[in-house]
Amino acid sequence: MTFRGILFLGLSLLVFNVGNVDHACVRGAVQDKGVYLIVRGDDIGSSHAANVACIRSYTEGIMTSVEIMAPCGWFPEAVKMLNENPGLDVGVHVVLTSEWEGIKWRPLTHAPSLTDADGYFYPTIWRRKGMPSGTALREANWKIEEIEKEMRAQIELALRKIPHVSHLTCHMGCSGWDPKVKELWTKLAKEYNLDISTSEYKVQRFPGFGGAKTKEERIKKFIESLERLKPGIHLFVEHPGLDTAEMRAIGHKGYYGVAKDRDGVTEVFVSAEIKSAVKKLGIKLISYADLKKMSKQ
Repeated sequence: MTFRGILFLGLSLLVFNVGNVDHACVRGAVQDKGVYLIVRGDDIGSSHAANVACIRSYTEGIMTSVEIMAPCGWFPEAVKMLNENPGLDVGVHVVLTSEWEGIKWRPLTHAPSLTDADGYFYPTIWRRKGMPSGTALREANWKIEEIEKEMRAQIELALRKIPHVSHLTCHMGCSGWDPKVKELWTKLAKEYNLDISTSEYKVQRFPGFGGAKTKEERIKKFIESLERLKPGIHLFVEHPGLDTAEMRAIGHKGYYGVAKDRDGVTEVFVSAEIKSAVKKLGIKLISYADLKKMSKQ
């Protein structure tokens, strides 16, 4: 499972700001009648920089959905920002890992089978190459009842604080790494009415800027990818951030350039060139909440 992996998909209209969605038109997208793109930003709540970048990516850019991490220290600020922007679709980004070296988070519940000797979540679900034993949840003596209790606590906190939460997503592949966990995930998504059907709409992964590194290369590659989009519903997932002292202190082995990298994501999301290309190509920006509405019709 890569750091940029995604597990749950879904959709809510935005044309650089929220508008009304023609559900029949979106349904038609799967019958070759339109091109629709979900632009999702993960990890709001994980840092102040992530919070500011995510909101900017929505208010000034093309981002249509954001995923919040309830156990993180900047969750309260993110809650305030999201309630000030009720048009931004929000997902609960369930967390069972704490991957960074310079900042850590713990479970909301008493869950000793899910934590390391210091009481933090393990860095990963699957042990990374070159990492020592004792750094991956999958190798620990985890208990499914503690996972359920923790997932419920995160979901319920987010629902209590942010009324417009619409869906459930997972951080770093925490939803499907074991059959018992996958079964639990499906149950909770349905129970809290946060499950969204994507198979019906054949949502496809959008390559975005691929492996491009510089701002100019990323914008060019992103526009080229937009130009190649076929009719249907597509999804792009990234992590907006800022190149600040705070974010430069965040990183882990193999990814110490997180601040510069994620600042580049934000610059792509707010790029005037990309917004112009979206408009010129007639691409409709949507996100998760409307797929749920359409599924109920």
